[in-house]
Amino acid sequence: MAVVYDPVTIINLLFCIIIVFLGYVGYKKLDNAFPLYIGVAFGLFGISHLAVILGYASSEAGLVLIRGFGYIIVIFALYLMAFKH
Repeated sequence: MAVVYDPVTIINLLFCIIIVFLGYVGYKKLDNAFPLYIGVAFGLFGISHLAVILGYASSEAGLVLIRGFGYIIVIFALYLMAFKH
């Protein structure tokens, strides 16, 4: 397991961390689950970026699964926002 110093993946991970934080703060301030869903989804994306940085990218099925769940959460949140509000 070798650490991969890919600047794009590292920057994506930092953005994911910021979005997770802002999603939590938005959830607390607005008392609305939409920012929390988006934060959780980007948390999953961040986990996949961290796995790539730590050299676990050889398990592509796991990365696809993690990212797939992230996309499903975003789709669910947007569905709730579009059709339930």
